[in-house]
Amino acid sequence: MATTRHVSAKPRGGGVSALADRWPLLGQRWALVVYLCGIVVLHVGGIVYVGSETALRWADVATFVALMACGAVCIEATRRLGMPAGVSRDLLSAWWLPVALLLPPFYALLAPIPLQILLQTRVRQTVLYRRVCSSAAIGLAGLTASVVFHTAVDERIELRTATPTAIAMAVVAALLFTVINTALIAVAAHLADPDIGWRAVLWDRESLLLDIVELCLGVLVGLACGLNVALLVLALPPVVLLQRSLLHAQLQAAARTDPKTGLLNAAAWQREADTEIVRARRTGDTLGLLIIDIDHFKRVNDRFGHLVGDQVLIEVAKALRGQLREYDVVGRFGGEEFVVLLPGADLAEAHRVAERLRTRIGRMAVPTDHEVITVTVSVGLAISTVHGDDLLDLLAAADLALYRAKELGRDRTCLPAVPVPGGGTPAAAPVPAPIAGAKSATLGTSTTQAAPPEPVSPPEPVDAAEPVETSADADGAAVREAVHEAVREEAAWQVPPAAPS
Repeated sequence: MATTRHVSAKPRGGGVSALADRWPLLGQRWALVVYLCGIVVLHVGGIVYVGSETALRWADVATFVALMACGAVCIEATRRLGMPAGVSRDLLSAWWLPVALLLPPFYALLAPIPLQILLQTRVRQTVLYRRVCSSAAIGLAGLTASVVFHTAVDERIELRTATPTAIAMAVVAALLFTVINTALIAVAAHLADPDIGWRAVLWDRESLLLDIVELCLGVLVGLACGLNVALLVLALPPVVLLQRSLLHAQLQAAARTDPKTGLLNAAAWQREADTEIVRARRTGDTLGLLIIDIDHFKRVNDRFGHLVGDQVLIEVAKALRGQLREYDVVGRFGGEEFVVLLPGADLAEAHRVAERLRTRIGRMAVPTDHEVITVTVSVGLAISTVHGDDLLDLLAAADLALYRAKELGRDRTCLPAVPVPGGGTPAAAPVPAPIAGAKSATLGTSTTQAAPPEPVSPPEPVDAAEPVETSADADGAAVREAVHEAVREEAAWQVPPAAPS
């Protein structure tokens, strides 16, 4: 089951910002605050009203306790694995859905509360309002599923005997439970960040498969529990195993991504880039590599604080994802540097992409308490058929081009010079056609060309197939240090560039 998305607070003013330190919900958009409060009020109101209309039976209480105990065992069995940040998936619906099918609707409203308390106290503490809103969304979804099921299936005996009507209505109720819970969480995520598309907050192929698995598990556990509560002992081990496998896969994916931006981290990006370069060599295709650096980012941190600086990084990452193709490889290289690999791109196309990214980020606005922040970026560009045929050569060339962009005033795209075989004067790279409406990029002129280096011994290449014993961060740091060392060695031989005309 999906839980509430982790959303960075965007303060709206000095007074509210002070209150948001004590009450994080107030740091969110007012539309989101009203929506979440409405869900919680409906949930609490439903508990009070439906509870007053429900007769207490000890058999129902025993079944409810047994299902919640199974959920608690499932949480404790996977607790040591941890839980990834942001949106996380679990299989606790395997215990919530049978409550909706087997017991009166009142218990469906109560079911998420004990397990969410256990998640908060035993697994990971998060902002309290997120747990409360998740419980409310699950409870309302369970209430709807329970009412629909018990309207069509009057007697619990029908589920025990697995009649076709009972099974069909159980599937319908499970579908309603999944759709309503997902929709409530998706609306909250969209209100928190209207720039997020509905497709991103609803379903993708992976989440749809997980929802189908949850639906099947919930119906099967409900049928088993309807036959005999003791059968929960047999249903528990496979659900625990599936839960552990799901969390392990999510943690593996989290280890590949940068926690602030959601992009690939340096080590994961290096592995993906190595794979693309090997494919390009085999097929004879070209590819472009961009290193993008936020200009004067330290000033943003010094003036507005690191939390605002983190928000700038997040917005830049969103802009990069929004302007690139699905198969382009984009990652955070460290600090305020981002890297992009463009499979199949030649010089002209890579330059167009770099200028589009630079222009888009330059138009981006990040609101703060007192003013709106705008930033610019400098871009270093390298092409596989021109500046090298392995990753380290391309990174060194793009990094050297980035240094030139900084020297020439920032907020531009630069390309290193093309060495001429056999020595002699370096040839300028072909100049792509200028882009209408874009700032003129100093690309392909004498002022943007780095002088040719004297022959030096190349640094040791990184073997992506060799087992790496260090952590992902240490691996990424080693790659960056190798690139910067290569650039320092090359720059030591540079002839001072001519002054820009």
